[in-house]
Amino acid sequence: MQPDVQQVADGTYLVRGSNTNWVVLGDGDAVTLVDTGYPGDREALLASLTAVGSAPEAVAAVLVTHAHSDHLGNAEFLRSAYGTPVYLHEAEVPHARREFLHQVTVGTVLRNGWRPGVLPWAVHAIRSGGTTDTRVASPQAFPSSGALDLPGRPVPVHTPGHTLGHCAFHLPGIGAVISGDALVSGHPTSRRKGPQLLPDMFHHERERAVASLAVFEELDGDVVLPGHGPLHRGDIGDAARRARGQDV
Repeated sequence: MQPDVQQVADGTYLVRGSNTNWVVLGDGDAVTLVDTGYPGDREALLASLTAVGSAPEAVAAVLVTHAHSDHLGNAEFLRSAYGTPVYLHEAEVPHARREFLHQVTVGTVLRNGWRPGVLPWAVHAIRSGGTTDTRVASPQAFPSSGALDLPGRPVPVHTPGHTLGHCAFHLPGIGAVISGDALVSGHPTSRRKGPQLLPDMFHHERERAVASLAVFEELDGDVVLPGHGPLHRGDIGDAARRARGQDV
């Protein structure tokens, strides 16, 4: 699979994998990788680094919005093969180690199998390694508060609900936010287009996921780089309010 690499700004790229997005933030040869797709996205992930003029050994760090298998899938590969540090919110670190797993269960998927798109999505997830062990042996909490000293200078923004330690990453220099699964613009199991929450079955705590939309409303910028769906251009706060309005 060839990745769909979209340049958002100088040194900032949204990559659309098989069903999940990741982001590459460049600064010269070095890059920060935000999320890593499913295990089955590995070749596409490596190809996306090549496409932006980088390489896996040039990844300064992997930042993970949350420890679901479709975002964590290649983090341990990069850590073990290249010594790349893997950073998450402190509440998400034990999740990445698989001390617990807050992810939609097979039973829940089967109970929702009558909904449009759910079974095709589930088949794709299984074929892409979504049920394999994607734990990271040595995940780390963010080394500092505020902007991280990494290419792109991303600022972690805690947005819990989808998981306990879900984090978005604000890029104030270009007026953008990497929103992970706290605010998406589409999903194979949703008929909606544009800013929205994922369907309820995917959230660990739905009420907190809804509440976290208020966090996005406080961020300056006009570009949303979501974990699922296409790039969204428009005021970040308006996008969050639109998602909240669709949730009622």
